[in-house]
Amino acid sequence: MESDHAPGDPLQDLPADHPVPWAMQIAVRYDKVHPARRVDVAEAAARAVVQLLASPQAAPGGPWHEAVDHWRAGRIRKIVRRARGKRWEEVQELDGVTVIQDGPRGWGQAAARALVPGPVRPLPAALAKTQVEGTHFPDGAEPPPSPARARGPQGEASGFELGAESMSAGALVTVEVTPLHEMTSGKLVAQCAHAAQLAWEHPDMPEQLRGQWADRGCRVRVVHPERRQWEEVRRPVEVTDAGFTEFGGPTRTTRACWSFAPIIAPR
Repeated sequence: MESDHAPGDPLQDLPADHPVPWAMQIAVRYDKVHPARRVDVAEAAARAVVQLLASPQAAPGGPWHEAVDHWRAGRIRKIVRRARGKRWEEVQELDGVTVIQDGPRGWGQAAARALVPGPVRPLPAALAKTQVEGTHFPDGAEPPPSPARARGPQGEASGFELGAESMSAGALVTVEVTPLHEMTSGKLVAQCAHAAQLAWEHPDMPEQLRGQWADRGCRVRVVHPERRQWEEVRRPVEVTDAGFTEFGGPTRTTRACWSFAPIIAPR
């Protein structure tokens, strides 16, 4: 799933793109037998992106800095790909950061690898073998379909702790997802990663808090606010998707805030 976002709002703040577009590719592990919940996958991907940007390799003088800097100078594009088995192992050989995050009882671990940005074509062979479309993870409110369900006792739902809510209660950064629009799993992953990146780069985040966040593995909590809260409350970070894929035009998809961050009053 491909996703563009504007560093500011409205969408006309988008910078000029590179002649050959660049993207940060995010590979997520896909396992039908041990499926992860979509909220856990979204959080793992967001953490992987921030960990990559926060790494010494991406800092000035580091081996990834030039690529990251070039990508940031154009449109901030992320492409989410699914991989399993051998394909997942091959992706680990590419430069990047992998985050593995536990889910509730019965569910598989979420695993995501954020890769150092590069041109969207040609792709490394390991990435070219992965798939973009059709990425779907269960929300966790109901047991997953077979063959995963067979792991529960006699195939019953009791083998799974049901619920779609995040388990990251102690996260310093919260990513809120719009209640106004449905998104595929791939789009959700990209939008949550966008919000986490903008939170990390936001000038109003205190340096002490940024350091604490990094020390805690850049943990994020993905939540779905009620419609009234979404419409009436502002946050320091807001993501507007360009609307080139799933939406019919520019759409506000996610936003982020952090501990002790002031809430911006609605205009």
